[in-house]
Amino acid sequence: MALAARVFTALIGLLHVYILVLEMFLWQTERGLAAFGMTPEYAEMTAVLAANQGLYNGFLAAGLLWGALHRNPAFAVQLRLFFLGCVAVAGVYGAATAKLSILYIQTVPAVIGIALVLLAARRR
Repeated sequence: MALAARVFTALIGLLHVYILVLEMFLWQTERGLAAFGMTPEYAEMTAVLAANQGLYNGFLAAGLLWGALHRNPAFAVQLRLFFLGCVAVAGVYGAATAKLSILYIQTVPAVIGIALVLLAARRR
């Protein structure tokens, strides 16, 4: 169970690296336009804001990967729970204010990750 929690946390971290790339570097490309359902005009107007969002997703990714790779099990659990909780809250807010699918892309995996981390911590 501990390995599953670690791997799942790392996968969510990698998802946020991908979101960082989309928001910071691919926002105005065909891939970015399709991913976020935007027009080229809207993407151009919001590119600076998107890059800022991408940076924050990078911080989430760094924290998730830190938690997945940390060698101290007790501290790793705390890191994972904190950053997975941040992702879950960000996903709920994004779903409420931007696009409902964010709930399924961010919040649901984060909540599954939290459950895996808690189950693994109980077995220690």
